[in-house]
Amino acid sequence: MVFRRLFIWIAFFSAITVNAQILNKVESLLKRDTAVHATNVKAASTVMSDSARIAELQRELEQVRLQEANARMEMESMKLGLSADSVRLAMQRHHIDSLKKVTKGVPLVVDEDTLLYFYTNRGGYTPAQRAEMNAALIEKLGNSLVLYPDSVKIESTDIVTDIMYKDKVLISLTDKDAMWEGVSRDSLALRDRAIIVAKLTDMNAKNGVWQLVKRIVYLILIVVGQYVLFRLTNWLFRKLKKRILLLKEIKLKPFKIQEYELLDTAKQVSLLLMLANLGRYLFMLVQLLFTVPLVFIVFPQTEKLAYTLLGYLWMPIRQILKGIVDYIPNLFTIVVIWLAIKYMIRLIRYLAREVEAERLKINVFYPDWAMPTYHIVRFLLYAFMIAMIYPYLPGANSGVFQGISVFVGLIVSLGSSTVIANIIAGLVITYMRPYKLGDRIKLNDTTGNVVEKTPLVTRIRTPKNELITIPNSFIMSSHTVNYSSSAREYGLIIHSEVTIGYDAPWRKVHQLLIDAALNTPGVIDDPRPFVLETSLSDWYPVYQINAYIRDADRLPQIYSNLHQNIQDYFNEAGIEIMSPHYMAMRDGNETTIPKNDGREKKEDSKG
Repeated sequence: MVFRRLFIWIAFFSAITVNAQILNKVESLLKRDTAVHATNVKAASTVMSDSARIAELQRELEQVRLQEANARMEMESMKLGLSADSVRLAMQRHHIDSLKKVTKGVPLVVDEDTLLYFYTNRGGYTPAQRAEMNAALIEKLGNSLVLYPDSVKIESTDIVTDIMYKDKVLISLTDKDAMWEGVSRDSLALRDRAIIVAKLTDMNAKNGVWQLVKRIVYLILIVVGQYVLFRLTNWLFRKLKKRILLLKEIKLKPFKIQEYELLDTAKQVSLLLMLANLGRYLFMLVQLLFTVPLVFIVFPQTEKLAYTLLGYLWMPIRQILKGIVDYIPNLFTIVVIWLAIKYMIRLIRYLAREVEAERLKINVFYPDWAMPTYHIVRFLLYAFMIAMIYPYLPGANSGVFQGISVFVGLIVSLGSSTVIANIIAGLVITYMRPYKLGDRIKLNDTTGNVVEKTPLVTRIRTPKNELITIPNSFIMSSHTVNYSSSAREYGLIIHSEVTIGYDAPWRKVHQLLIDAALNTPGVIDDPRPFVLETSLSDWYPVYQINAYIRDADRLPQIYSNLHQNIQDYFNEAGIEIMSPHYMAMRDGNETTIPKNDGREKKEDSKG
């Protein structure tokens, strides 16, 4: 493309030069023709041959004019060609810019490392095919024992730039590739060469001759180490075998169950030797499980094979070990259930025998009922134990467990529906979190602090120290107010209403109520208290003071202090609280404000 543009511009300037030369020649001919014509006019009568000369000059002039027209046409065509190339180039760039938003390049991945991306076709190959072929070439070159990364070079032609190593083309780049990257083809080639050189340098450090020597040394060390481990394992087994044979004479004794000799000393020795031999082979197999993959991992060419072999060797053993390990919790669960039922049955049997011997007396329960009841309870417990243990056994897919579960569930549901309802309600209450221990709550008409939560009941202590037990199912069907939660999160609003006569200015009443609230212990000043006028009755307006508190446990005392402060502040301001109603003629009768509320005496006593 660059050479084509250069050629067009050279032709353009050449045409301009030719055109100037033609014009100069025409001018000289015209001047000469004018001079000759003047001479011929003067000598027309004497020189008749000048007419032929004039005709020749006219023919030459026509030829010059024709050459000039051709030159002008050629220049116009060059200008149109340049304009068309510029338009086509701009259209290509705009098209590529629009495709960049939706087109993802195909990565060239070498040794799990993305080097660059391809976006365009080249020589009939798609970007994916180009990436695959070039990656194979670079990877093959990087795995060579002898490699000189700095020998990677760039060779360019008019239409393509090749990144080469010796006579091998690693990557070919075109102008379209450069347009996709937004750079020139030369800049793109320099960038990609630097990336390839860095990758080849890294691969050469891993796959060079020195690395091959080190891998061979590692292989020899692994083989020698495995041989030493095998010898050591066999030596330890021989030592263990001698120790087992010595046990036969000094420590081993026949294993008997009552009078039956299950294992004599010879059988015990054979069993121990077999277990020791099995342990030796298992230990050697474990060694191979680690050694064989190490041998193949040493060389990159066989690394994948190492993981494949490791999978073949390890998967069966892993499944067996996983099954055993997964079953251990089930085994512990079975043992715990069995022990719990066993000792529970012993306790019930002891109680049944005590009742049968009349050493333990239970009202409305006769001694002859003791053992039959014990057997029924023992049967139910054993059935319950089987039902609990059976799912933990391997392959527990029988319908027996389902039948027993339905039977036990039917008995429990018929005999203890209320208990189950309370338990379920307790679980629901736990997850609903309507209250927690210590919260001040109101449940229907009961107000107090939560002191205990159990799966069956909730206990509340009222401000009068009354301990109330409420079933959880009743709590689920009632509404609960949590004062403590509101006080902690938002600030609990306490409120009280007073009725003041219409003769008292309402702004002053508001201020007195707010001052009384702010001076009440437990009331916070942020947010500040506020007053609402709830109604305008026939006899008086109703004012409601609202204040925020944080300690819900002191709610009764705060209310009491608030009411006392309201009385004090209104008495000091000389405003009557008209509740209950007072019928009085204002003809000199005294007001309802007490003359002495006792605070002066308290202050005097404190002084």
